[in-house]
Amino acid sequence: MKSIRYLLLLTGTALFMSCSTVRVISDYDTNTNFNQYRSYAFYKTGIDKAQISDLDKKRILKAIETEMGSKGFVKSENPDLLVSIFTTEKERVDVYNNNFGWGWGPGWGWGWNPWFWGGPGWYGPSVSTRTEGALYIDLIDSERKELVWQGRGTGTLGNMQDIQKKEARIREFVSKIMEKYPPQGMGSGQ
Repeated sequence: MKSIRYLLLLTGTALFMSCSTVRVISDYDTNTNFNQYRSYAFYKTGIDKAQISDLDKKRILKAIETEMGSKGFVKSENPDLLVSIFTTEKERVDVYNNNFGWGWGPGWGWGWNPWFWGGPGWYGPSVSTRTEGALYIDLIDSERKELVWQGRGTGTLGNMQDIQKKEARIREFVSKIMEKYPPQGMGSGQ
């Protein structure tokens, strides 16, 4: 019995952790001196193409402004970097075949009636769906018009009706992505 409780606790913790985690990767031009960049502006043409609501775009851009400011960048009419974003999303389907538990219903187990009984049982596969999204942040050298850095954060988005939770999740995505900028060891023109 203790092992079943432990297994359920472990599974619940893993599901919670997987829902709240943002997985991040980044890529960059190894010939770029990232110390040369001090100012930025948003690349409206790229941002307009992002397939999300204007409200979510504003939330993302506000979070990027905060992160860029914390890294010493200033917004400028004549920027060193252009910042663009785009998003993708896909529906993930999870099937769990080991759905052993307690409850009422048909199946195997102890009890006097095959259709209504109490106790442990096998309930068949459990299916859940969730939306997994990716936020890309592109940093483009404004003079050369070339992509010099890209960060991607991927995680579960969930149906967020609570605006404060949605804004917090967006800030988390942007913050985790921007932790990767500048690339380790690439700030001094290597």
